[in-house]
Amino acid sequence: QVQLVESGGGLAQPGGSLRLSCAASGFTFRSHALSWARQAPGKGLEWVSGIDSDGSRYYADSVKGRFTISRDNAKNMLYLQMNTLKPEDTALYYCAKVRPGRGFYEYDYRGQGTQVTVSS
Repeated sequence: QVQLVESGGGLAQPGGSLRLSCAASGFTFRSHALSWARQAPGKGLEWVSGIDSDGSRYYADSVKGRFTISRDNAKNMLYLQMNTLKPEDTALYYCAKVRPGRGFYEYDYRGQGTQVTVSS
């Protein structure tokens, strides 16, 4: 079965960096688009970034220029490098498998999430 397991979250200071990782299994990783999404306390799920099977990358305006998504198809790993973190980046971050044939905002599987807290 499909499994997505996030790691790398934690506490960071404003202006700091974190790197999130997502270990995937149970599907043909290289053939699928993937996304990172986040949910802040009391708010809905927000799409953060997506990467297509051909490596094309997309970002929400709120993180463009600060976050970088990447994938390692040999290791079935998805990453999110987060730089210049802001308090408003505080959220539970999810790795998600994009529903085939749909946009980056529609998922058929997602992980349990990893918490990112940005605070001084």
